[in-house]
Amino acid sequence: MIGTRGTAAALPPARPADPLLPLGTTPPLLTWSCFDPSRVRVALTTRSGGVSTGRYASLNLGLHVGDSPGAVLENRTRVAGALRASLDELVFCQQVHRRAVTVVGAEHRGRGARSDADAIPETDALVTTDPGIALVVMVADCVPIVLHEPVAGVLAVVHAGWGGTVRGVTPAAVQTMLEHGSDPARIVAGIGPAIDGAIYQVGDDVADLARAAFDDAVGEVLRPDGSGRYLFDLVAGARIQLQGTGLSPTNIHASGLVTGPGTPFFSHRLEGPCGRFAVLARLLAGGVT
Repeated sequence: MIGTRGTAAALPPARPADPLLPLGTTPPLLTWSCFDPSRVRVALTTRSGGVSTGRYASLNLGLHVGDSPGAVLENRTRVAGALRASLDELVFCQQVHRRAVTVVGAEHRGRGARSDADAIPETDALVTTDPGIALVVMVADCVPIVLHEPVAGVLAVVHAGWGGTVRGVTPAAVQTMLEHGSDPARIVAGIGPAIDGAIYQVGDDVADLARAAFDDAVGEVLRPDGSGRYLFDLVAGARIQLQGTGLSPTNIHASGLVTGPGTPFFSHRLEGPCGRFAVLARLLAGGVT
């Protein structure tokens, strides 16, 4: 599933983590320095800067986790403003831990922004060439990924938990970008905070799927923890799959940050019920050569 490059022998070492940078916004958003700010605006939210309370304090962006809908919409409005967008320019998807990718454009403006009911259905990756919309995926342990091809002007966001990872949603998103004129050698990837691979425990069912997905490279993502279960490194899986689709290791930028108590990022497994943080990305008009 990960391609001929996705073997243990062919993989160069992972590059060091790339620190996330503050965008200087209110609420406080983060970004990766690898993305060209003249072509794309990319943001990562944290827990801070919203109006939610209790287990959702304070910048929860999920309408599906039991928080007050009014608080969530206020939080989303604040984040959209910080991204220099309106709430009605955001596009959300109904994430289902599978492989589906949806290409979206101006006709999808505002989908899922005010209600889960009209979010893009059964999709874990969004791709666009339209600067009029901002793509969003929400997470709280799963891996959020932003992909940008600056010459072709193609943008994608990916939600990759264990289900999406073993089913190949990240390679599927890259393939969709290639179908819209992208060169994999030019795609830049930002991998966001996820559950720590040193503690993310899975059972035999997931381990079997990981072995099938990663073949000879499975040792880089999966190892027994001595209890009869396994530890699954989702970020390593994302890196392997991105390299397997032709991305240069030098264009893959992982944050090195994890979710959970004491961090800026919600963790469903360690804290649930809890809020959701997000990656948001928007092409900028005129940013295509």
